[in-house]
Amino acid sequence: MPRIIAVANRKGGVGKTTTTVNVATAMAATGKKVLVIDLDPQCNATTSLGFDKHNNTVSSYDVIIGERSLNEAVVWTEIPNFSLVPSSPDLAGAEVELIDKDRREFYLRNALNKTVGNYDYVLIDCPPSLSLVTINALVAADAVVVPLQCEYLALEGVSDLISNINLIKKHFNPKLELQGVVLTMYDGRNNLTQMVEEDVRGFFGKKVYKTVIPRNVRVSEAPSHGKPVLLYDFKCPGSQAYINLAGEMLKREKELLAC
Repeated sequence: MPRIIAVANRKGGVGKTTTTVNVATAMAATGKKVLVIDLDPQCNATTSLGFDKHNNTVSSYDVIIGERSLNEAVVWTEIPNFSLVPSSPDLAGAEVELIDKDRREFYLRNALNKTVGNYDYVLIDCPPSLSLVTINALVAADAVVVPLQCEYLALEGVSDLISNINLIKKHFNPKLELQGVVLTMYDGRNNLTQMVEEDVRGFFGKKVYKTVIPRNVRVSEAPSHGKPVLLYDFKCPGSQAYINLAGEMLKREKELLAC
């Protein structure tokens, strides 16, 4: 079975999708077979990889409500070793459809257990809320990565998310671990950024990755071209940061498996 990593934060605009897509690209470049599951009805991971969110025959929506298998939804990207389960705007209604189902928190885990292919890693791009869809992702995952924007209000949402992760670990998924917190949109010239970094590292300690993702216009431009920033501009600071972050994540995965 692959290692399954959910990329989650209840706050929007913190870099979840950018982190998912670019870490997956960097992992694939090292020869790892990677699957990204886009579980956000905004479909940002899907469009960031050049796919039309309105033109996918089977999507993560069909998978999570149990109508289609995961393998039926997989599409190949232009990146070797990197495939995608695209999202659909229909996913916004999945919570309503799941609410009366038995064991509704386990639909994604069951889909992964039944049909997942020969992947090393599955990365799940979660929606910016603690919806039933996000709970499905956390119940299915082995570990969670939390992108955290370097702003004060971002800290409040993370403390709530950690409480939710602990509840899910207690009631549904005892193997779930916080793999790490990554600081995004980092500007070392900004006093607030430095204060947030100090607070986060003080609270989470070694769980915070050494790598920080800088504010970088090339990172922001890449999705409009349907490409990860590593393909759009390999040499820019954002690309190099995501390469380093992927290296840290792979190292932590080895450490978690050794425990």
